[in-house]
Amino acid sequence: MKRTTLPRSAEGVRWEGLALGVDGPARPPLRAEVADGRRLVLLQGDQVVLLARQRVTHRGVHYARTGRYTSPISPLRAETARTYREACPDDDAWFARWAHHFASALRESANGPLHEGDWLLRPGMSPYAVDAYWDTLAQHDPDCGHIAWFCGSPAHDSRDLLPLRPLSAPDAPRVKACRRQYREGVLPPVVLWGISALDTGVVLDGHDRLAAALAEGGRPPVLRLNRAGLPELHALLAEPDLRAYEERIASLQRQRDAGDPLAPHKIANEGRRLAQQLHEAHSGSHLTRGWPLPGGSPAWDALARRHAPGWHPDTEN
Repeated sequence: MKRTTLPRSAEGVRWEGLALGVDGPARPPLRAEVADGRRLVLLQGDQVVLLARQRVTHRGVHYARTGRYTSPISPLRAETARTYREACPDDDAWFARWAHHFASALRESANGPLHEGDWLLRPGMSPYAVDAYWDTLAQHDPDCGHIAWFCGSPAHDSRDLLPLRPLSAPDAPRVKACRRQYREGVLPPVVLWGISALDTGVVLDGHDRLAAALAEGGRPPVLRLNRAGLPELHALLAEPDLRAYEERIASLQRQRDAGDPLAPHKIANEGRRLAQQLHEAHSGSHLTRGWPLPGGSPAWDALARRHAPGWHPDTEN
């Protein structure tokens, strides 16, 4: 696996993350299989981890998790967490250290999501994450629920992350140990995996670390794993920004020609703004790869009846 540190978007910007070039396998153990464009099943080997079905209105998905998920990363030792923080008091270096740790662990894992292609492992939540969601996660995390894709839904439906198993109680032994790490400032990052069909990140590793941070009234550090975007997708996403930039510049040039002394500074600011927008588009994630589900929709329906009895997404919009 080839690793490359992502270039910083601007001077003084925090560490951006790692680009990973993965040479295999062609079909990973942890993967999404899809049917009819609306049905998804997340499999780990032969275990059904999550079922999801897109709403008929295309405004979100209903999901049901089975409780069969196992982290592809071995449990982290407390002394490792303390050693990494002592060696890397600077947050950028600390995130980089953990990113390399998790990249190695996922590459060696027998039940992880990596497959051949380009990936990104970056610090922090998505720029589109909603702050209010954190306040509801600890109280509202049902095994069967809904993920809204547009505003107007309750905060707990606008999911910025989806645990793949229920979060443990705040007084569970492993959560208590992680709470101590959180208070000491050494808690390792939670690793999310972005699944485009859900439009959210699922918790790949760190369910107890997530529960611990929430129990302490805070938020955990986060690393996000996504497939890297393709150049043609970047160009498509950049088109609206480029058109808007051209319109703003034309207006500012008219103001400059009319004698506005601030117009040249505004033009320079627009250039910096466009550079940041293009950087965000270029460094964004690509669509998650899905494999055809053998048997199609009938097979998915049978899995739903077997693994999520009583769940009826057909009756919901």
